[in-house]
Amino acid sequence: MFQLFLKGGPIMWPILVLSIVTLGVVIERALFLVQEMRCQDHATVHHIFELVEHGKIEDAAQAGKGSKDRVARILIQGLEHRHSSLNDALLEASSQELERHNRGLVTLDTAVTLGPLLGLLGTVTGMIRAFGVIGGNAIADKQQAITGGVAEALIAVSFGLGVAILAIIPLNFFTARLEKVRRQLEGAMNRLTILLSKGD
Repeated sequence: MFQLFLKGGPIMWPILVLSIVTLGVVIERALFLVQEMRCQDHATVHHIFELVEHGKIEDAAQAGKGSKDRVARILIQGLEHRHSSLNDALLEASSQELERHNRGLVTLDTAVTLGPLLGLLGTVTGMIRAFGVIGGNAIADKQQAITGGVAEALIAVSFGLGVAILAIIPLNFFTARLEKVRRQLEGAMNRLTILLSKGD
């Protein structure tokens, strides 16, 4: 595999760096999601809503203190600022949570686009190298240089596409998870706003 990599020409080094960065982001995001799943505390969130519904706002604010659940965190933020600016507090808290889930997705999106482009650049340089020797004298040298240039082009484009494939599947998965979290937070925010408005 390494010998094949070396035959891809100098463009392979940026592709290698891109693939390492992409793999690092995928692993980090996967570990982040696992950690987030472990921190979910549906019982606490349900308890907070129950207390708010019964008008026990202070108890509700205390019930979620220290919870690592993302929904509980935004609810507590909203309850603590309900007298000044409930909506702003909820939006700010949810924005911070979504930012945590969005981290790294720009890198994956860049890898999806940049991988094939680097491969295409390797194809162009390989073709230039292949056809740049046509004016030479030795036929054997010409054939070897042309086939070497074509091989360089094909290897570069295949590795570039490989990086894009490595990035696009996790990117779509993480984006779908982000949208799911967004809907979950919006639902919790709306429910809290409705419950508090009923109390007023």
